[in-house]
Amino acid sequence: MIKFYNRKNKEYQVEKVAGNWAIKWIYGSRLVGAGLLHFLIKRRIASKLYGIYCSMSVSRKKIDKFIRDFNVDMDRFEVPEGGFKSFNEFFYRKLKRDRITIEKEDSVLISPCDGKVLAYQNIDIDMILQVKDITYSLRELIGSDEVAQNYNKGTCLIFRLCPSDYHRFHFVDEGVCEKTNKIKGCYYSVNPVALDRIEKLFCENKREWSIFHSKNFGDILYVEVGATFVGSIVQTYRPDEYIKRGDEKGYFKFGASTVILFFKENTVIIDDDILEQTQKGFETYVYMGEKIGVKKEE
Repeated sequence: MIKFYNRKNKEYQVEKVAGNWAIKWIYGSRLVGAGLLHFLIKRRIASKLYGIYCSMSVSRKKIDKFIRDFNVDMDRFEVPEGGFKSFNEFFYRKLKRDRITIEKEDSVLISPCDGKVLAYQNIDIDMILQVKDITYSLRELIGSDEVAQNYNKGTCLIFRLCPSDYHRFHFVDEGVCEKTNKIKGCYYSVNPVALDRIEKLFCENKREWSIFHSKNFGDILYVEVGATFVGSIVQTYRPDEYIKRGDEKGYFKFGASTVILFFKENTVIIDDDILEQTQKGFETYVYMGEKIGVKKEE
């Protein structure tokens, strides 16, 4: 059971997990499940094949049941004339413009996506927390010691997107983003059950990273991590062109996935409720564009 904090009603809720029994069996079994994980599920071919299926018109039949099972509020999203052509097209659906609310104050830090967030301040880049007692280093995550050193004692925000979430991610400020660096890897689930079983999972999975030179929050390190059945991480922004707050950076095709942001030391102050819930071991659900912190004044 995965509990998270709903900051709007100040209550804890239980996440409904797609394929929950299968995840528990695969990551909890030492024999058959572990074998399937090692020889098939974590490998690119499994995600690629499922991604092909989710892009075919036959996959449309999954959409209505998925909406019902996970109570997806379709009033928030654009629906093409004639409906979605495939499950993948539904999966990376866009928000309606009139349903996008973005905090405009320059000093306000907004969420880059819908999802459940954990927040860590004053981080040690050699011991970033994945889950309790499991850590990884930033240099392992991005493959660059030079870049990693810039974020020591800074802030790390981990946004976990489950399959029922909106799967586009955005820029938290205006500025210019460098090109994306791609790192090949596996396709483990990012479900908390998997995070608790696979050491340094974020450093094992396929991932992409880039430096965003923001106007108000300095150089932000964006890291997007793939997961089981994530067919692709698609970057839609144009490198080295000026970006407005809230502009789209990219999207994930089918599967749960993760966006991680790193800020330099003395740059941001994260909202108290998010920090408090992280310390208690709970993620906090946030929506794209909502306030999650403020700029730290010099």
